[in-house]
This record gives sequence, C-alpha cells and structure tokens, in this order.
Amino acid sequence: MRWIVLACLLPIAALAADARTEQLDRLYTALQAAPDETMAGMIEQRIRALWLEQASPAAALLMARGERDLQQDAGAEAIDDFTAVLDLEPEFAEGYAHRAIARAAQGDYAGAVRDIEESLKRDPRDFAALEGLSRIAEQQGDWQGALDAWQKVLDIDPHTHGGAARRDMLRKKVEGEAT
Repeated sequence: MRWIVLACLLPIAALAADARTEQLDRLYTALQAAPDETMAGMIEQRIRALWLEQASPAAALLMARGERDLQQDAGAEAIDDFTAVLDLEPEFAEGYAHRAIARAAQGDYAGAVRDIEESLKRDPRDFAALEGLSRIAEQQGDWQGALDAWQKVLDIDPHTHGGAARRDMLRKKVEGEAT
C-alpha cells in the first residue's frame, strides 16, 4: 500500500518542481527586464525564496538553524548545519551556497570557492553565489577574477544593487587606476 501512495506522490513532486522551474524562468526573465534596482530587488527576493523552497522540511529546518548560527557569529556550527543539509540533499544548490558563506566567514576561502562551484553546477544562474565568488576574489586581491564574476552577476541581474558602481570600481582596479 505504501508503494502505491509513493507512486502517486512522485508525479505531484515532479509537477511541483516543474512549476517551480517555470516560475524561476519567468522571474529571471523579469529580472532582466526590471526597470530599476527597486524592482530588481523585489524579484531577487522572490527568486531567493524559491531557491529555498526546493528543500525538504528537514533540510529547511537545518538551513534556518545554519542562518541563525551565522547571525550569531557561530560559523563552525553553521558549517555543520549546512553540511547536514547536503548530507540529506546532495543536489541542493542553496546548501552549497550557504555553506560557502559560512566557510568564507571562517576564512576558509578555498572551501568557500569549492562550494560556490558546486552550487553553480546545480544552478548556473545563482547570482548570489556569483556575488560571493566576486567578493572572495576581491578579498584575495584577484581583481580580474572579481570583475569576471561580477560581470556574470550583471549578466543575470543587470540592476543588482550597486552593480554598475561595483563593476566600475573593479575595472579601475584591473586597469591599475586609483579608486
């Protein structure tokens, strides 16, 4: 009997995932067409919410705990929480993206970059992961890497908050001009 119930639920889960993918596609299109930073910011928030909605209830609880740990400067605990998320759902892009944030906060830039790469394998349009990659490259003095990653953010989200100004600052750093 359980197998019959599970067989019936699987198509529902697949439909939900397909609907979420379609909604994300529409939101990314809207993000490209957003007239200003304010509208882009609202669309970004909805996209971020959809990213997190892909988690199971158990993973969502662990994600929330990891975020709380990050806010309380408990980076090691946050890393453990996000690692537990990935143990449950190894294909969950946001688990990698959030663990990257925690690792960067702990100074583990190599681990953070590996996690960002894993996140981007699963969701190449993750503008937040690309922003993190740009910030890490900047902290390491890799101005070209920071600019390249930031340009990818702008390709996805042309009106990201402070986007053009950051791109201009990074270009000046790459070209060797004073900022």
